[in-house]
Amino acid sequence: MNKIKLGVIFGGMSTEHDVSIVSATSIIKNLNREKYEILPIYIDNEGKWYKYTKNIEEIEILKVGEKLDNIEPLENVIDYLRKLDVAFPVLHGLYGEDGTIQGLFELLKLKYVGCKVLGSSICMDKAYTKVIFNKAKISQAKYIYIKAKGDDYRYINNNFDEQKLTLEEISKKVKEELGFPVFVKPSNSGSSVGIEKANNEEKLKQAIKYAQKFDTKILIEEEIIGREVECAVLGNENVEATCVGEILPAEEFYTFDAKYKNAQSRVVIPAQISKEKQEEIKKLAIKAFKAVDGKGLSRVDFFIKKDTEEVIINEINTLPGFTQISMYPKLWENSGISYTELLDRLVDLACRVGDVS
Repeated sequence: MNKIKLGVIFGGMSTEHDVSIVSATSIIKNLNREKYEILPIYIDNEGKWYKYTKNIEEIEILKVGEKLDNIEPLENVIDYLRKLDVAFPVLHGLYGEDGTIQGLFELLKLKYVGCKVLGSSICMDKAYTKVIFNKAKISQAKYIYIKAKGDDYRYINNNFDEQKLTLEEISKKVKEELGFPVFVKPSNSGSSVGIEKANNEEKLKQAIKYAQKFDTKILIEEEIIGREVECAVLGNENVEATCVGEILPAEEFYTFDAKYKNAQSRVVIPAQISKEKQEEIKKLAIKAFKAVDGKGLSRVDFFIKKDTEEVIINEINTLPGFTQISMYPKLWENSGISYTELLDRLVDLACRVGDVS
């Protein structure tokens, strides 16, 4: 049997570059050597492409901040990609999870793991994901959407009409419509990068200016008091969902450091919730995934409100973490699908996009 030439592409130009390396080396270590010819492809922070030059068996799972050795520049990226049977992008965040590299694969007619261009771009941009969730009538946190460029601030209402406001006026609007505390998020970001909690108007202004470093589109959301839970989905047309897992962050909310650097953060699989609530969340996860035209895989994140037990969707991650501590592979492992088998299924789904699968 001829091996599938599988390109594992990682690194990239996003703020999640280092996490991508950890996810990719975990994936490479767990891929079936009998089934795949594995070709690691690294993209550095500047967007330069490299190939791995040593025996694949010598790759070890790296930690956040560690870099891959034994790489050399790719002279012709397009020609190299054309040699692949399937691409497995492990590029969290911008330029990898937002539809850009998926568009390149489409132009090359190269099969690839994960969501297609539309689903990837919608889910990466939280402001537009919220529009889809609203249309699908999936409950979500109240929010205000603004655009910020330098000292130019614009409030965007539900009809997408723009109103130019000062930062002071936006702060007052947030206080009136949402109250405090609130969370300020760059619309295009991941792994909680650029997110801050604001308890008053002054903190809100600082958080908005901080979020501007990562995106010109910014969401300001009400705080949801409750439990943070996640559900993994897998499939193209016929989508499966895992049980629900719960996040117990070591910090006030699940920051980048809480996810990857604080050993006190932990997950509980399955979450200690009722069977009925498990089923409700699984159905919502599949509905949300289909609403954004998801393909292959995603992790769907929710809150369960403390006072009412209402389920509130937070976001969809179309290229969730694949580190040894990541929720996505752990949830499937709990469902009886090993890490290696999960990777096989993802590659198989990539080869069958368009089929009823």
